[in-house]
Amino acid sequence: MQPVVTSTQIREIDRLTSERYGIASLVLMENAASAVVRVIVSILGGDIAGKTALVLCGGGNNGGDGAAVARLLAHAGADVCALLFGKVEETKGDAHTNFAALKSLAGSSESVPAGIWFLECGVADSALTIAEDYLAQPLDVIIDGLFGTGLSRPLEGLHADVVGRVNKLRESATSHALIVAIDIPSGLNSDNAELIGPAIHADLTVTMTAPKRANVLPPASDYSGRLIVADIGSPSELLAETKADLFLTDENDAKRWLSATRYKPDSYKNIHGHALVVAGSRGFTGAAALCANAAMRSGAGLVTVATSVSAQPLVAMLVMPEVMTTALAETDRGGVSEDAFDYFFKFSERADVVAIGPGLSSEDERTRAFVRRVVERRRMPIVIDADGLNCLSPWPEDLRGSNEWPIVITPHPGEMRRLMGTTDKASLDDRVAAARQFATQHQVILLLKGGRSLVAAPDGRVFINSTGNAGLGTAGAGDTLTGVVTGFLAQAQAGAAGRVSALETVIAALYVSGLAGDLAARERGMRAMVASDIREHLSAAICSLDPGGEYP
Repeated sequence: MQPVVTSTQIREIDRLTSERYGIASLVLMENAASAVVRVIVSILGGDIAGKTALVLCGGGNNGGDGAAVARLLAHAGADVCALLFGKVEETKGDAHTNFAALKSLAGSSESVPAGIWFLECGVADSALTIAEDYLAQPLDVIIDGLFGTGLSRPLEGLHADVVGRVNKLRESATSHALIVAIDIPSGLNSDNAELIGPAIHADLTVTMTAPKRANVLPPASDYSGRLIVADIGSPSELLAETKADLFLTDENDAKRWLSATRYKPDSYKNIHGHALVVAGSRGFTGAAALCANAAMRSGAGLVTVATSVSAQPLVAMLVMPEVMTTALAETDRGGVSEDAFDYFFKFSERADVVAIGPGLSSEDERTRAFVRRVVERRRMPIVIDADGLNCLSPWPEDLRGSNEWPIVITPHPGEMRRLMGTTDKASLDDRVAAARQFATQHQVILLLKGGRSLVAAPDGRVFINSTGNAGLGTAGAGDTLTGVVTGFLAQAQAGAAGRVSALETVIAALYVSGLAGDLAARERGMRAMVASDIREHLSAAICSLDPGGEYP
């Protein structure tokens, strides 16, 4: 995982890199430009020769990065035009050094092979006309080096107009230009997930050293396109010194978990855990099947669905043949009754983890009482979703998780607001802060679903998942995710993994489930994807991350 840093922290990292480690800031700028160029060359097929590039530069350090990118692209054989919205003599420091070098190169009689043009646009009207003229030309790539991480005000005037022209070009059916942002799309406040005004809508963003909040949190992150974090030479110790409490997860988090829970030659079902899923009610059986089947497919050794008496026959027909079922006493409306608790409590002794909620119903007080008793008297980790959460809403102040028997809750935004005891949509404007506060207050692991799902830990750390797509908003995807989380926890809890922590397990489960959704979307498209497609791509997701551990 990678720490997510603020603009102040990244400036401090850059400063200390120079002062403490002797790496000049100009070297860092050159390294940043080299990283951008490597990515562009790779995406454009490994050869930039003859490609046309337009580099839009502001007068600050982000523009200085852009100037270095223009120079390096030209040396690699591209046909490059760089536009500085300002004058070279008005720039300062490392940016001035790079602009002066670019101006000298463009004016040299011994020009680079494909040619390079550098224009200083000092008057707003003429600058916009020049930009429009160049944007109208056939282009392979547009590099956004207008504003970096220091922007805090909305773009206005010339810069807003240029951003608008670039975005209009992106939407045009006749343009195929790749739009690449350096560090962060211009127009975003790097410390803010919300939009502050018009911003470049990039296809790709190469951010330096560590991601910023606007790179990874929607809606601002929607403007970054594909995000690549480039190492430009700042030592990892400096990142550690930031003591970040917000992180972006990556494939290494899932790989570590999969490696720790690999099947061994003497593996058998009990070693990989027994997941007990309390789900379903009369008329609501699909959620129980989706959850249980996902738990089975995710690698749990045994899966049992405990459901109401009247729902059991249909649930048994819907689940995989490998999944077991058991019946629980029910209310007159077909939901699980509090009368089922004694039997359930005894039955649960054979399980390693319990999931409760999908399709359970929350209308009857006897069902609500059953859920409360199950959570309060648990003797293993428990995952609470859907109606399990509704039965506990608003969350009881005296109900808390523990290290020994963690509580994992998986709400979507509506459920989260009910847990918080509010209907105010603004309560989740800052999803990170809301998740952190709830998790620390109640000592739970909170998986808040959404465009970028979050995992908040009891110690205040928050982890942003980096997989998934809009197709995961389909019906039943939440039940499937609960099944994956439960199946992973069963494996971690059973002993074969050496008791991998619940937090690490939830992070890995969310990443793998999102990756399965990405693989499903590539095959079927987001529109036609259904929840069972996610489950059926779990094996491909797991094998792609840990082929050495999955294939005999």
